[in-house]
Amino acid sequence: MKILVSACLLGQPVRYDGKANDQKVHHAQQRLNEWQQQGLLVPVCPEVAGGLPTPRPAAEIITTSAASVADGTAVLHGNAAIHTRDGQDVSAEFVLGAQKALAMAQEHGAVAALLAARSPSCGADGIYDGTFSGTLVAGRGVTAALLEQHGIRCFTPQQFAELEALVQQISGSQD
Repeated sequence: MKILVSACLLGQPVRYDGKANDQKVHHAQQRLNEWQQQGLLVPVCPEVAGGLPTPRPAAEIITTSAASVADGTAVLHGNAAIHTRDGQDVSAEFVLGAQKALAMAQEHGAVAALLAARSPSCGADGIYDGTFSGTLVAGRGVTAALLEQHGIRCFTPQQFAELEALVQQISGSQD
C-alpha cells in the first residue's frame, strides 16, 4: 500500500512561488516520517510533472461556459480552463501533470493521496474561484478530480486523521 503525496508537503520547494508547504503538515510530521521510512510515500508535484517551471505564475480554474462549474472535473471535460493571472492558459500542463500523477499512483498501487489544499491541481476539498481574489469555492483541482475518478481517495492536511485511519484500516486488513 502506498500514499501519493504532494511533494511540497514533504518539504520540496515546488510550489508556484518556489517554496515548500511542509508547515501545513507540521501536526502530522512524525507519522509522515514513519511512513516515509517504511517506503509508503510517493511524492509528486503534478504541475512540475506537467512541464511548468518553479517558480511559476499563480493559476486558478476559470469557467469557459456559462453553464459549467469551474473545477478540476470541468477542466478534464473541457468545460473550464486554468489560467494565470495574466491570462495564459496552462490547462494542458495541469491535465498532463494530473495524468502523470495518476500513472505514478497506479504504478505504485497508491490507495490514497495527501494533497496540498486549495491548489488548482491538488485541492481536494476547495479551490480558488478563478478571480485571484483569495475566494474559496467548493470543488477539486484537476489532479484530485482525476485521482478520485480512479478510486484513489484524496485528503488535505486538515483531513490527516481520516487518512491515518484509512491507512490503519487497510494495514490491519493486510495482516
